[in-house]
Amino acid sequence: MTPDQILAEATGSGLVWLLLAGFIILCILLGVRIVPQSEKHVVERFGRLRAVLGPGINIIVPFLDRVRHKISILERQLPDAMQDAITSDNVLVQVETSVFYRIIEPEKTVYRIRDVDGAIATTVAGIVRAAIGRMELDEVQSNRSELISEIKSNVEDAVDNWGIEVTRAEILDVNLDEATRQAMLQQLNAERARRAVVMEAEGQRRAVELQADAELYAAEQAAKARRVTADAEAYATSVVATAIQDNGMEAAQYNVALKQVEALAKVADGTGNQTVILPANAVDAFADAFRMLKGGK
Repeated sequence: MTPDQILAEATGSGLVWLLLAGFIILCILLGVRIVPQSEKHVVERFGRLRAVLGPGINIIVPFLDRVRHKISILERQLPDAMQDAITSDNVLVQVETSVFYRIIEPEKTVYRIRDVDGAIATTVAGIVRAAIGRMELDEVQSNRSELISEIKSNVEDAVDNWGIEVTRAEILDVNLDEATRQAMLQQLNAERARRAVVMEAEGQRRAVELQADAELYAAEQAAKARRVTADAEAYATSVVATAIQDNGMEAAQYNVALKQVEALAKVADGTGNQTVILPANAVDAFADAFRMLKGGK
């Protein structure tokens, strides 16, 4: 074998090995797939679903398997949407909604629905109209949290076959037409006026009740005072009666004399009196009283 032949054979052998190495590197590049944490990849083989690759390093068959869809599994927000709805009491309202969702089964999302955002928005609009149609306007305003829960639950059931999880649904605002807003404002003002009248009447009634309680308390205290005075007088009378019973006529005369002295003292204390009139036996009454008092001691 000539040197040229040897050189040609070596060159051909080296080219083969070089091509083989390049083919192996290409197979490795095509067969190894690194999927980010925020994505899932849908792999097809001859146009059919082969596998769904999760985050990390994945191995596929080169030249046979192909990554057809790279789906983000991050949470998404639909654009805020406005939809008209009519309540059960025939009031037209405009409801602004916002929905958050994420894809958890990409194979369902890819092969069962084309426009995910549009499909969810349409579903939400229908569910909102149906839910509000069963409620009156006051219930829509006061039970917003219950309405949001109902909408979220119904949307979750509707999109379950699309491999989607609804994470949150919000009603941002409920707008009314101008005529309804003015009517509600008049109703609110009338209700405030009614409450003011009721509160004023309640205040007056409470004032009357307190005045009556005060008068009743004063009457009770006066009655207690009269009862105490009557008890004291009864006690004094009983003491005098006992003394009369024990001491006979001397105790009776002493009591009469004491009463006369008290009457004379009241006459003397009168305002503007310049003259004190004494009965003829006044001195004798004083003498009898002192004598009996001394004799009693």
